[in-house]
Amino acid sequence: MLRLELLKLSKSYPAVKANDQVSLRVKPGEIHAVLGENGAGKSTLMKMIYGAVRPDEGEIRWNGEPVQVRTPAEARALGISMVFQHFSLFDTLTAAENVWLGLDKSLTLAEVTERITKVSKDYGLDVEPLRPVHTLSVGERQRVEIVRALMTHPKLLILDEPTSVLTPQAVETLFVTLRKLASEGCSILYISHKLDEIRALCHHCTVLRAGRVTGEVDPTQETNASLSRLMIGAEPPQLKHEPRTPGEVVLAVRELTLPKLDQFGMSLHGIGFEVRAGEIVGIAGVSGNGQQELMAALSGEDTRAAAASIQLFGQPIAHKPPQVRRAAGLHFVPEERLGRGAVPTLSLAQNTLLTRTEAVGRGGWLRTGQVRALAQSLIQRFNVKAGGPDAAAKSLSGGNLQKFLVGREIDAKPKLLIVSQPTWGVDVGAAAQIRGELLTLRDAGCALLVVSEELDELFEISDRLLVIAQGRMSPSIATRDATIPQIGAWMSGLWTKEPTEESAHAEA
Repeated sequence: MLRLELLKLSKSYPAVKANDQVSLRVKPGEIHAVLGENGAGKSTLMKMIYGAVRPDEGEIRWNGEPVQVRTPAEARALGISMVFQHFSLFDTLTAAENVWLGLDKSLTLAEVTERITKVSKDYGLDVEPLRPVHTLSVGERQRVEIVRALMTHPKLLILDEPTSVLTPQAVETLFVTLRKLASEGCSILYISHKLDEIRALCHHCTVLRAGRVTGEVDPTQETNASLSRLMIGAEPPQLKHEPRTPGEVVLAVRELTLPKLDQFGMSLHGIGFEVRAGEIVGIAGVSGNGQQELMAALSGEDTRAAAASIQLFGQPIAHKPPQVRRAAGLHFVPEERLGRGAVPTLSLAQNTLLTRTEAVGRGGWLRTGQVRALAQSLIQRFNVKAGGPDAAAKSLSGGNLQKFLVGREIDAKPKLLIVSQPTWGVDVGAAAQIRGELLTLRDAGCALLVVSEELDELFEISDRLLVIAQGRMSPSIATRDATIPQIGAWMSGLWTKEPTEESAHAEA
């Protein structure tokens, strides 16, 4: 008997048909991949199974019986749990309170807190139950979502980009967990753009393109290239990362020390590094090790640091607000797309105004035609699937919104671009496009600082690598001289010397 069967499910929105007659079968104990480019309809399909979205037509069968899943509560009652790509957590509540809300009330909050500690330990997913969600990084929030799903003992677990902000070590731990769950009879629907993961983990793969099923394959018998062709109709372009001599120092960080803002934050200790014109410096690290605090200090969200600890073209900027830094050529892409990178309910055109002010005239008057034209040009240049410049940011898939936000800052022709998690939740074609654009910026003389938990990405585009661990920065190392095991060890804080100005210059 099949655990789950979808029969010709369809769902339409005003601007797009998200799913068109989609059929899919999942067996008990099967890890089943759903593959497709951004906007192919994967997340909408999963939300229909989970009861978060109602299908326009079609049938869902559960253990051979037709069911109507009208709400997530009904889905959980059947034994269906889901980890969303865009998290469904209340920022003002603790991790434990968020998990407790998703469970039946047979357990007290204290019992849930105790169980979270046990589950997170058993599965190697570090979660602090009493920590408020608003203090968590994206990676830490993802772990809360996964632990919450595991707490329900699901018969079907839906994972939408579960490893997008996990480290390689955490991914391996998660895979052990998922294989164990499958061996116990739990079915898993697994959405990921990481083709290596799908080939290593999944038993079966259904491919979607433009809302329709275009193929079903055994991923263990496929290559990354063949899966790419099924997904996007072509192989992703090969990046050209030619070595070049960097220019002047654009960003200099000297002895940056900041006490944490709250008990759950991370203090920064004596951080120092440089980024030069025409180079990409990558920062690796396990989420929650000071990345958020460093990005806040560099972007201007946190202006507490000593004035000379952050310098842009030799000028101290640590006390300057974000708009002053942008005027000097520093642009920033935060890791959180919705809520920080974009206002969910505003249109794409309106969201350009968060960092782009070319269309603001004297007295603050907006040239609305120019605002819409800018948004439309970004949609076309970066191949964003959206219903036009008036589409709300929240209506886009995660990957398409990411392309728009990265494109918004690249198009501004920055002198220094700081990007956090540039290709989180982005398909292989779009990821290659974003990385290619970053390399093009670098070749044009821009200085780039890229924070990512994707080691493959950092090795692909970075000229030099740094690692942040426990609020401290590793020495700088040329990417050509680094290895993944070495960087993995550094991510645990295991480097042999403190970074120095001389080492940074030597590696540049």
